[in-house]
Amino acid sequence: MQGIIAVEKSLTILADMLETKGYEIVDLSESNLSGVDAIIVGGTDVNAMSDSLADVPVINAADKTFNEIIEELGRV
Repeated sequence: MQGIIAVEKSLTILADMLETKGYEIVDLSESNLSGVDAIIVGGTDVNAMSDSLADVPVINAADKTFNEIIEELGRV
C-alpha cells in the first residue's frame, strides 16, 4: 500500500490510475479526511485547501502528467 490519497471527484481517471499503483483512494468530498497522506485537486484554490488542512500536502493536478503527480506523491 502506497498511502491514502483524497482525490477530487472530477479526477476519476487519475484516481483509477493511482489505484493501479497501489494507492488507496478516498473521495475528497468525504467529511472525514483524517488519516489521508495527500490531497489531489484539479484546479481548485490550492492555497485555501492547504490552509484548511495544514498538515496534509495538496497537489494541484492541473497541467501535470501522471508521472509528475506520482513524483510529487513520492516526496510526501
